[in-house]
Amino acid sequence: MYRVFESLDALVTIVEDARSVPMTSNCVVPRGDVLELLDDVREAIPGEMDDAQDVLDRRDEVVSEAEREAEETRSAASSEAEETLQNARTEAERLVSEAQEEAARTLAEARHEAERAVAEGRRQYAELTDRARDEAERMTHAGRAAHDRLLADGQNEQARLVAQTEVVRAAHAESGRIVDAAHAESDRLRRECDEYVDTTLGELETTLNNALGVVGRGRSQLWRGQGGGYGYGPDGGPGGYPHNGRTGTGMDLID
Repeated sequence: MYRVFESLDALVTIVEDARSVPMTSNCVVPRGDVLELLDDVREAIPGEMDDAQDVLDRRDEVVSEAEREAEETRSAASSEAEETLQNARTEAERLVSEAQEEAARTLAEARHEAERAVAEGRRQYAELTDRARDEAERMTHAGRAAHDRLLADGQNEQARLVAQTEVVRAAHAESGRIVDAAHAESDRLRRECDEYVDTTLGELETTLNNALGVVGRGRSQLWRGQGGGYGYGPDGGPGGYPHNGRTGTGMDLID
């Protein structure tokens, strides 16, 4: 086919370059060159036509071969995709299983730590409460004894001064002062006792709050590590508080 095109292009070039005949639209072309090119076209056309016919005859075969190769490629791709999907599912199941085992282990450790912290907090609470109660009772008894002693001393001093007629007035004044001092000392001891009890209870409250903070942080870390998979949040989505209604503040474990 290229030979035919080349011969035709050569013919066009000869005609375009030919010398024109004056007063006409005709031209003078070299007959030998034109005939030679026409012979080339005549010889080339049958061969080119045969090649074109061969291509047309093999068209269905080529199309069938292409369709067969496409089907094989599609089948291979489908098999590979199924194998890849199965491998992905297996790997996902393995990862989920490992995550569940890790979550269960973390939950058990957190519960154990929470129980230990709560038990320790209760023990410290009991010790501090007993110690504060004992100290309060001791201070109360000491205050009462001091009050009674000072009151008795004042009364004795008052009686002694009353017995002395020359200093009755002074005795009354002194006895009143001693009684007032006794009451003031009693009030001071009572205030000190109350302050000691309040301080001790404040220290106990701080210790318990620290223990509850440890429990709350442990539970919060547990829930975050689980990704909220044990309950539903306020908006209905995963996360938030556990579905058993506990608040996660640590008071649940103490109760």
